[in-house]
Amino acid sequence: MSTIVSVLCAVLIFCVIVIVHEFGHFIVARKCGIDVQEFAIGMGPVIYKKQGKSTLFTLRLLPLGGFCAMGEDEEAVDENSFRNKPVLKRMAVIAAGAIMNLILGFLISIIILLVDGRFTTRIIAQVTEGSGCEQAGMQVEDEVIRVNGLYIFTANDIIYQLSTDEDGILDFVVRRNGEEVALNGVKFDLTVDEKTGERTLNYDFKVYAKRLDLLSLIPQASRKFAYYSRLIFMSLGDLISGKYGINNLQGPVGIVTVISESAKETGFDIGYLLDIAMLISVNVGIFNLLPLPALDGGRLVFLIIEGIRRKALKPETEGMVHFVGFALLMMLMLAVTFNDVKNIFV
Repeated sequence: MSTIVSVLCAVLIFCVIVIVHEFGHFIVARKCGIDVQEFAIGMGPVIYKKQGKSTLFTLRLLPLGGFCAMGEDEEAVDENSFRNKPVLKRMAVIAAGAIMNLILGFLISIIILLVDGRFTTRIIAQVTEGSGCEQAGMQVEDEVIRVNGLYIFTANDIIYQLSTDEDGILDFVVRRNGEEVALNGVKFDLTVDEKTGERTLNYDFKVYAKRLDLLSLIPQASRKFAYYSRLIFMSLGDLISGKYGINNLQGPVGIVTVISESAKETGFDIGYLLDIAMLISVNVGIFNLLPLPALDGGRLVFLIIEGIRRKALKPETEGMVHFVGFALLMMLMLAVTFNDVKNIFV
């Protein structure tokens, strides 16, 4: 029973993120006077449909996607056609889906803090006696500002830098009595398992946790949002550089699996599930804004070109570029989905 509930939780989270994304396109299109032919939740065969005043609303079999059909690749046939509207309005419509996902991510960040009622600071609460941190001059009440050059938004940034460091020696910059102090070459005890190669780093300091108040809510939510956003960009950089391969990617099946397993393992802890939902929502928002064909970012590139040229490219040309991009994206998704399914059984 818990497995069924966890899968339902995963599908629900994924559906909400998709609905919010497509609703962003839909509501801005309607505000701009653009006809929307179909607003679909899910992919595959239609299992329910309802005709609105000018839009067909459909629910499809596979709850792992959705779309908002506005005839972007078609010739303008009337004044309410997508291509018949000014460039800025079309850009607003295309960007709205990703922006709604980013807004959703920020709102979830606020909810997470409200549910938890406290937050972890960057301020040192304890330093282990005789440790490398103490020897480097780290003190209680120091506020960690940077680690190995990376600006610290939240305590998770510190954990990330410590967990990904290769030699266990890091450079810190802390704020002490209103001034920034450099602590270079802070050494941590690092052990490596000879059989598995797993690295274990002993954290020789602790940071304070504080109760949440109204004054700290928005700043802390912003820090959490910034942490996840940068983490996604850093992960993309690692993917491009070859640090991670295709086996490290996850598609809808893998995401649902992760959410369902996490739900089951944490006893359906609402805070943990909200953290995952926030990460996915921000990820969807950022990924869709990448300037790649078939993505919203790719469509924005064509609109920017049109704005500069003051002349639209042929719909057939743009449509072909997006078709090729979509085909390549589907090939990648098939490979990732195959890997997701394989990981379920292996």
